[in-house]
Amino acid sequence: MNSAYDFIIIGSGSAGSVLANRLSEDGKNSVLVLEYGGTDAGPLIQMPSALSYPMNMSTYDWGYWSEPEPHLGGRKLACPRGKVIGGSSSINGMVFVRGHACDFDHWEEAGAAGWGYRNVLPYFNRMETSHGGEANGVRGHDGPLHVTRGVRKNPLYHAFVEAGREAGYQMTDDYNGSKQEGFGPMEMTVWKGRRWSAANAFLRPVLNRGNLTLITRAMAKRIVFDGKCATGVEYERGGKVQTAKANREIIIAASAINSPKLLMLSGIGNAAHLKAAGIEPVHHLPGVGENLQDHLELLVQKVCLKPISLYSSINLMSKAMIGMRWLLDKSGLGATNHFESAGFIRSNAGVNYPDIQYHFLPIAMRYDGKIPAASHGFQAHVGPMRSPSRGHVRLRPENPSAPPRISFNYMAHEKDWTDFRTCIRLTRELFTQPAFEPFAGPELAPGDDRQSDEALDDYVREHVESAYHPCGTCKMGAPDDPEAVVDPQCRVIGVEGLRVVDSSIMPRITNGNLNSPTIMIGEKASDMILGRAPLAASNAEPWIHPNWETSQR
Repeated sequence: MNSAYDFIIIGSGSAGSVLANRLSEDGKNSVLVLEYGGTDAGPLIQMPSALSYPMNMSTYDWGYWSEPEPHLGGRKLACPRGKVIGGSSSINGMVFVRGHACDFDHWEEAGAAGWGYRNVLPYFNRMETSHGGEANGVRGHDGPLHVTRGVRKNPLYHAFVEAGREAGYQMTDDYNGSKQEGFGPMEMTVWKGRRWSAANAFLRPVLNRGNLTLITRAMAKRIVFDGKCATGVEYERGGKVQTAKANREIIIAASAINSPKLLMLSGIGNAAHLKAAGIEPVHHLPGVGENLQDHLELLVQKVCLKPISLYSSINLMSKAMIGMRWLLDKSGLGATNHFESAGFIRSNAGVNYPDIQYHFLPIAMRYDGKIPAASHGFQAHVGPMRSPSRGHVRLRPENPSAPPRISFNYMAHEKDWTDFRTCIRLTRELFTQPAFEPFAGPELAPGDDRQSDEALDDYVREHVESAYHPCGTCKMGAPDDPEAVVDPQCRVIGVEGLRVVDSSIMPRITNGNLNSPTIMIGEKASDMILGRAPLAASNAEPWIHPNWETSQR
């Protein structure tokens, strides 16, 4: 093991695994990856249907929680982050959503030059092999990340999509292609029955490269500076503190929670906050830890009148049989995340692209596997995509190395409450369509007795949960943006030799789950770091509803 490397990557998650692969592929650069977690081997991570287990295990999850949220009655919400090879791509729900083209055009308009849809689409294509997606140049077909679809054997999946049609919404065969808006099949990062995490796609296949070193159980403590030039990383492993030196650059890819924390521990952040924590500022950068965003979602659950839901599969004997079949040939109910139908709709006329997302599940159960219903049921996970609320990540002055203070400031705007009422009422309308007539029984949640605005607000306040999509805390923007932490090259503003490359750099949260755009960020940033010309911009145009100004559907 060397003490000096060309590049040091902190974190082996969705972006870090991509960087490890791309920065080492020509064999010329020595690359060190520091990962605090351990191995991702074993069925609890690799079996897709076991997704609720790793995110509830301290072995694989940092175990973060928000501070008491003032607009949610003081509730603390879970904020799982992967502490394992592959990072959060090894503990997430494996749902693959690129985001809408307009999301990335907004990034560019906000100061992230070169990150418009035409610029990022080629990197989405480079990273993936799409099985079932469009074949017109909008989807990739020879990348490391396999993106697949479930077989949708359960009739409830088809009822959900058909209900969308009956309610007057668009249909889409590929929401990751040119047309996101509508109802159709959901895509997942599952390949040959296994979770196809960033580690499985990008990192594990190249660990035999002589110029790539992965050190696990290594806790990055701080970035070492010579003046304002980052020169190394101090990390702790096995009770010993060591320093690895970087000949070229250090790239932080440690998540929207840990990346700003490490910057602050290293003296990069709001100078007053750093001094209060006993840290000598290296560079005053007040945007570090600010601009925190997330998606919230809630469940609209119905009793299923026919015994066809997954409820029959959650007893111990059924779980054992599912696990045995998966171990034998990676097939059956263990080989899917069970999110096999999706919907993206607009909340109102005048909204030009979808701002509500649906995950449909043919069982009544929380995302984390807790509190299953006592009978057959089905549910839609639903939530607005573009909340105006913003929070922050801060050090604890009394103990800066402790888990940081994470304050999302959920539901701080009246629009948040209006949006969630709309989500619930539109979902209820879906479940009254003819397609659900043979299946839909009484409403389990919010409950048929909750109809007024006040009653729905109470349900939101008591039951809304994070969709586990934190981002934005090291905002990318123009160097003169007072909130920006990194420039459009992902370089930390005001210092040299240091970049941040992960979901924390998103100026605004994208439309849907964040694993896919985070991997894309790793792909695009790798070319920047290596000084390569960017991939040629695309001329593909996204589908926008022709009557969006006057029609909600």
